[in-house]
Amino acid sequence: MRVLLIEDEVLLAEQVADGLRDQGIAVDLAADGLDGLHKAGANRYDVIVLDRDLPLVHGDQVCTALAAGGADARVLMLTAAGEAADRVAGLILGADDYLAKPFVFDELVLRIRALARRANNAPRVLRRAGLTFDTARRVVTRDGRIIPLTTKELAVLEILMSADGGMVSAENLLERAWDEHADPFTATVRVTIARLRRKLGDPPLIETVIGAGYRL
Repeated sequence: MRVLLIEDEVLLAEQVADGLRDQGIAVDLAADGLDGLHKAGANRYDVIVLDRDLPLVHGDQVCTALAAGGADARVLMLTAAGEAADRVAGLILGADDYLAKPFVFDELVLRIRALARRANNAPRVLRRAGLTFDTARRVVTRDGRIIPLTTKELAVLEILMSADGGMVSAENLLERAWDEHADPFTATVRVTIARLRRKLGDPPLIETVIGAGYRL
């Protein structure tokens, strides 16, 4: 999952981003509405977490522009304006969900994951080739045996399983499981796939198709 967090409170943005990354979520940051619109147009995101009171371009305008542009990403408004009328106004503007500050971080994570499943029409539990992935609990089992995975390995496996046997390119994995600071010329994806393949055990489940990508 890849998330864009548009938030002008730098300390809060960094704390939220660090927490989400610890959950295996790739996060890009924008400190104003203009930069947020630019990044939303340049990259593919599953969820956009949007502050309302933003400099340069107000959050309401950002939300309206995203809705008008037919963005695939789901929008979660995260703002200090938490009255019922504020929530209604935000949803009318095109937001998919609304969470008032101060908030409980675990609730934010659950809401983001729920929105991402809606954006990708993905079920909560993925099953393929003897693997079961509970995306809410972040637990993977193979034939009933729990497989301990890192947050990044979980992110890559979720993308592969969601493809339902389809091919996923290394570029696609890099775009969706890492953030904008990832170096496209590194062996990060290949190394992560190798670790994941080893942990999933025999017989091997991840196939490498030279020049095309990976499939499970």
